[in-house]
Amino acid sequence: MVEIETVASDEPIVSTGAFRDGMSRLGSGVNIITSNGASGRLGFTATAVCSVSDTPPSLLVCMNRSSLQNAPLKKNGVLCVNVLSAKQQALSQVFSGADKIAMNERFRRAEWSTLATGSPVLADACVAFDCGIVTVLEVNTHSLMICEVLAIQEHPTVSSLIYFDRTYHPVGRG
Repeated sequence: MVEIETVASDEPIVSTGAFRDGMSRLGSGVNIITSNGASGRLGFTATAVCSVSDTPPSLLVCMNRSSLQNAPLKKNGVLCVNVLSAKQQALSQVFSGADKIAMNERFRRAEWSTLATGSPVLADACVAFDCGIVTVLEVNTHSLMICEVLAIQEHPTVSSLIYFDRTYHPVGRG
């Protein structure tokens, strides 16, 4: 069962534009978050992912509440964080939704498998964290999902992709 809690905040002190400009200077890994379950298969590009704890292994995944995939993801109760390799920038664009590509077509653009939860796992991702969603906090415009890692698939020789200053950059190995 997914627990949902709502958290309110006061009027912001910093403008949205200033905040976005500042956040563009915070380098982030690029991920495709996928899920499959009662609400069907879905996926989206996200940079708002981070470690929460190693005991038990858990991650934080943030998603805009206005996304059409928000309610279905929470209903599925599972997700996979696919950390993109340096060669997967085009796939990041596809899953961003900017090109309005249908969900089934997005998944046709790459090779997928599954691990413990049945969520799609990108075959050549740098690393994939297959997770169950254990807690959801609704904070301002976003849902913050605490996810317990149930399985990991890793490709340690693959370079990673980050997003910094509104541009993609490869980092790491060859």
